Amino acid sequence: MASPAEETCAASSALAHPPGLLDYAAIHSCLLRGDARLSLPLLALLLLLHFRFLAASASAHFTPAVSRLAARLRLSPSMAAVTLLALGNGAPDAFASAAALGGPGGMPRAGLAAILSAGAFVSAFVVGAVALIAAPFAVPPAPFARDVFFYLLAASGLFYIYLSAEIFLWQAVGLVLFYVFFVGLVFYMDLGGDEGKAVANSAAELQMANGIGRVAMDLPVTEVWEWPIAFVLKLTIPSTLPSEWNKVYICANICLCPLLLLYSFSSFIPLDTQIVFLLPQIRFPIWSVVLFASLCLALSHFLLEKEAPESENIPSTLISFIMSVFWISTMAGELLNCLAAIGIIMDFPPAILGMTVLAWGNSVGDLVADVALARAGQPTIAMAGCFAGPMFNMLVGLGTALVVQTARVYPKAYVLEFHVGIVVAFVFLLLSLMGTLLVVTWARFRVPRFWGYCLMGIYVLFTVVSIAIASTSG
Repeated sequence: MASPAEETCAASSALAHPPGLLDYAAIHSCLLRGDARLSLPLLALLLLLHFRFLAASASAHFTPAVSRLAARLRLSPSMAAVTLLALGNGAPDAFASAAALGGPGGMPRAGLAAILSAGAFVSAFVVGAVALIAAPFAVPPAPFARDVFFYLLAASGLFYIYLSAEIFLWQAVGLVLFYVFFVGLVFYMDLGGDEGKAVANSAAELQMANGIGRVAMDLPVTEVWEWPIAFVLKLTIPSTLPSEWNKVYICANICLCPLLLLYSFSSFIPLDTQIVFLLPQIRFPIWSVVLFASLCLALSHFLLEKEAPESENIPSTLISFIMSVFWISTMAGELLNCLAAIGIIMDFPPAILGMTVLAWGNSVGDLVADVALARAGQPTIAMAGCFAGPMFNMLVGLGTALVVQTARVYPKAYVLEFHVGIVVAFVFLLLSLMGTLLVVTWARFRVPRFWGYCLMGIYVLFTVVSIAIASTSG
């Protein structure tokens, strides 16, 4: 007869669908026999490790890659924010929200709530953190007003649609096209305005980027973890500086990066998908084919490449950007899963977990990346990214999912489920955006430090109200 611990472990294994690297529920139920006295300290330690990994990925790799790409492509801070930073910070959240809204067994209310809660977190807490770290600093008047106003307009339009309790196909398509129009407007303004002239400083920005990788977030993690984390990141994220060129690391990058990218698409293409390769009539798992090809390329590079390149190139910088986004997204997901497991062990209600853990876990990548940019002396890009990233999530991620849903019921409207918690999230999001626009404009387009404290207070109030609503209404 099975013991209660074995039954709990079996139930956990049967229900587990871990979307990440580790199954934290199985660690608690199976490995540690459901003993919270052992599980909570171990999960807390893993939580700190994930935070450190996130910080190292953002400060040592993501931020330099964004800066170098912006310099090489001669992008202004606003253009870099609405393209590189929005894509890097927002794409993982956008895919997750699209899956929640439109995937099999999806949860429409959860998908919309996640987008809005994350938007409120970024527009209040993350903007507040950037203000406290770098303030007072000036922002370009026209680009700043444009970014906040468009995000405010997009949130107001979606709020109106939500209150109408239904959305048509043309409205969903309009959400996606609105972001395309916004990017086009940013590009047009950069070409004709004063900010467009700032790209002439790309060489200086590139020199600044060379030292950004030395910036690190102060987290309470032992230094013992520093070398293993740095080693793993060097194996999987190529260095673009000729001075840091290392043949062994480059070969490891060639071998491991394709495998990691394949893993990131495993929800669409399972790793054990059978394909024909070289030998007819014989099928191999796709991961083995990718590994074989990567090993051949890595061996060729090791034998043929003798000297470091004379200068960095855009392809290697782009690969560095993509791989740093992979690690930020992966570690943010691990952080989210670990937090959720801790909440379940401590018997937090699911509604409260959704309003807190989901929002924080989905946005921790934005927090780490934007704070790293602010500490690296680029608060303008960080501030622009605080608005462009969530707007990308709302208009492209949520908009794409709504296009799919409305197309399924066309020509009828897709019905939106009403919940007072979502209305509260809309209100606080609009409040933080309007407050930031008015305060920064009043301060002659300088971000004052006191407003950082105010924004964090607004988010604390939003969290308290959301938890109260979730506790009472579910």
